[in-house]
Amino acid sequence: MLFTELELPEEILRAVSEMGFTEATEIQSKAIPVMLTGRDLVGKSNTGTGKTAAFGIPAIAAMDRSGKRGVEVLVLCPTRELAMQACDEIKKFAAYMPWVRPCAVYGGAAMDRQISELKRGANIVIGTPGRVMDHIGRKTLRLENLRTLILDEADEMLNMGFREDIETILQYVPEERQTVLFSATMPPPIMAITKQYQKDPAVIKVESKTRTVESIEQKYFEVPMGRKTDALRMLLIAYEPRLSMVFCNTKKMVDELTDTLVSKGFKASGLHGDMKQESRTQVLSAFKSGAINVLIATDVAARGIDVDDVDAVFNYDLPQDNEYYIHRIGRTGRAGKSGAAYTIISGRKQFYELRDISKFIKADIERAELPTKDEIVKRKAEHVSEKIISCCESGKYDKYRSEISRLMRENDLTAEDIAAALLGMKIQKDIKNIPEIAVTAPRDSSSSNRKGRGRTVKLEISAGRANRLAPNFILGALVDATGMPGKSFGKIDIFDRFTTVEVPEADKEHILDSMTGTKINGQKITIKPYEGRSERFEDDRNPHRRGGSRKGTNTHGKGGRRGGAKART
Repeated sequence: MLFTELELPEEILRAVSEMGFTEATEIQSKAIPVMLTGRDLVGKSNTGTGKTAAFGIPAIAAMDRSGKRGVEVLVLCPTRELAMQACDEIKKFAAYMPWVRPCAVYGGAAMDRQISELKRGANIVIGTPGRVMDHIGRKTLRLENLRTLILDEADEMLNMGFREDIETILQYVPEERQTVLFSATMPPPIMAITKQYQKDPAVIKVESKTRTVESIEQKYFEVPMGRKTDALRMLLIAYEPRLSMVFCNTKKMVDELTDTLVSKGFKASGLHGDMKQESRTQVLSAFKSGAINVLIATDVAARGIDVDDVDAVFNYDLPQDNEYYIHRIGRTGRAGKSGAAYTIISGRKQFYELRDISKFIKADIERAELPTKDEIVKRKAEHVSEKIISCCESGKYDKYRSEISRLMRENDLTAEDIAAALLGMKIQKDIKNIPEIAVTAPRDSSSSNRKGRGRTVKLEISAGRANRLAPNFILGALVDATGMPGKSFGKIDIFDRFTTVEVPEADKEHILDSMTGTKINGQKITIKPYEGRSERFEDDRNPHRRGGSRKGTNTHGKGGRRGGAKART
């Protein structure tokens, strides 16, 4: 179904058209008409199927054009990354609707800035449950005029322990409202929320139909922060694709990367939405003819490019939507030919994002090591040697034999001396600027191996029940700060004045770095490896635990009291 068939305001159609979209995805074509009627909705749809547009477009289409009603729409997301991404997308859809003022609120960011945005009249708020509750408590977010409540990735929010937060937030919203819930799965807890908080919801189920082309080789390379450009240069030199496309998420990055590659001697050009049509046409013509062989583009600018001979696609930035990954790698391996898709990542967060993409496309993206400088030199020499053998067999350059004989005779050189010099001259141009990049240690492809969670360690957080902490506060803060999924974390034990949490040993340093300076429930915390405490200083023998995996034990004998520290102080 085309967006023009969905009875949307002209302002939205104009924005959607400029974003390069003409046809709605299945979830969009089914959900948008239902939401426009004001009816409650349950949508079963995986990440990457266009859910943000499915709920964002109808939500802003129905907003009060005077902009005086206060907050009309609240979108709850499980992580700050999803909240930021949804807010950015909604801003694009509302580019020509000045009365729509989106605002993202999430943990790990400055509270003052968010308060300022809310006070300036934000009327659609996208946020994580914990930070939304903080603003409600501070009275900087008022929901008495709320028209639509949207729960995005509801199953993930429940997995992360946000059920209580969601129920608390629901106490502050009007009973007469539209409640929209999107979830990849429909476990009993989701159905319970649906039954309790929705009225006769329409149920829409969309199964992911994405697949990858078997002829496309998919690999990823993990490199240190700040070395992606060097890694891309190494891969272009090593693999020598005749035509390749490099994808970035921003116009600024396209321009910067293009300038860098051109300065290093690559035949590269950029393509993005700020370019005039004449310039776009020239770049595409040069790419198709081979005058340039590296095309650097944004996802939107690459729409409509039809080139069958692209040897390799490079994901310099991870796509902002899983669906884009399918579109990107589909640029290669066309017309029955083989192709390659290479993704360059840095840091734990991008590792997890790529793992989610792998799950979404239902295919393995294999880890690979960057070639070393010596390997590249060897590969180049072999490649040139193959060309030399071919030329010798064809007799193409026999006319130069007399010149070689003269060089040998007049300069006391052997044929081997001349061949070595020519080979070196041929490959030196490509290898002289090869950067050196340290090898990054491989990560386990999942936080839990097949036999269990693998080795775990405990970390200690400097706040506990005395600071009114609950497991969902802690888990939410961990997920927000680290970018890791909630299921990566194990048992959380909350004592009176401190908390311990089990984490994968391989992620310990990343978690310590990410959580430094974080606030949980308004309390600034410190975090360190848990070294154990003697019974004299253990402030509670029966801690409050996440997940109920094991009950606390009373160590004070038959007549002992719960909360030993309290009894002793």
